[in-house]
Amino acid sequence: MKVAIYPNFQKENALKCSREVCEILHQYNSEIYIDNKYFEQFQDKDYINFGVFKDFVKESDIAIAVGGDGTILKCARYLLGLNTKLLGINTGRLGFMASLEFDELSELYRLFKGDYDIIKRMMLDTRIYTGEQYCNNIALNDVSIARLYSKLCDFNVYIDDNLIGSYRADGIVISTPTGSTAYALSAGGPIIEPNLDCIEMTLLCPHSLFSRPMLFSPERVIKIVHNVEVKPELYISIDGNEPITFSNKQVLEIKKSAHKINLIDMKRNTFYDSLNKKLMWSIKGN
Repeated sequence: MKVAIYPNFQKENALKCSREVCEILHQYNSEIYIDNKYFEQFQDKDYINFGVFKDFVKESDIAIAVGGDGTILKCARYLLGLNTKLLGINTGRLGFMASLEFDELSELYRLFKGDYDIIKRMMLDTRIYTGEQYCNNIALNDVSIARLYSKLCDFNVYIDDNLIGSYRADGIVISTPTGSTAYALSAGGPIIEPNLDCIEMTLLCPHSLFSRPMLFSPERVIKIVHNVEVKPELYISIDGNEPITFSNKQVLEIKKSAHKINLIDMKRNTFYDSLNKKLMWSIKGN
């Protein structure tokens, strides 16, 4: 089995966890690959192969992201169009997308028995039309639009070219079911089971008594138009990455992607287990 490790050493215990993962995988005679930039941290392990992550992950059976949800999202971008399966190991705070915690590495043996489920996570294609060219991206979690300093935004939203509303709000979040437990949840959106296919729209602090989150069929195409000439412009962030300027008269088009991510579920109830243990902490007083 070929395994690519994608660690984030900015997370506490990520280095220790990654080294332990390598030791366990080595016991099962795995071919282990890590990016060249981490050579110093793993040079004492002569069984590790070093190279460029985006190259060797193409031939890997499994990619293991060690960190938090952001680490898993970044790793997922390298797996587009591949059959490589993704396993998240949480060393961050929430780790809602992770299947294992740092203290559960003993469960890794199940990878070699095939004792796990694969959840195919829906993604979104995003395209910004500037009038001259398109800027294309793919989101696993969400696409958010806002101005700086929480200033109100004015925008129109179309579904399959039909106007459904003209909104005034701090911003808008368009999310997948995976992203329903991220920014959209904080904005008051519903929790969606991750194996459903749908697109969620949640307004950020809408200046209205009647605006509510909406769910759309995955076959729908969402278009968001920014028509007001304001400075500074709106900004689009895809999966929390660096913002893209969204200027007046530009059109943002969002639809279901043909790509899906094969996320490994080691417990067969990871979503509900995470929901119970992590998002209910404040309610249970833990």
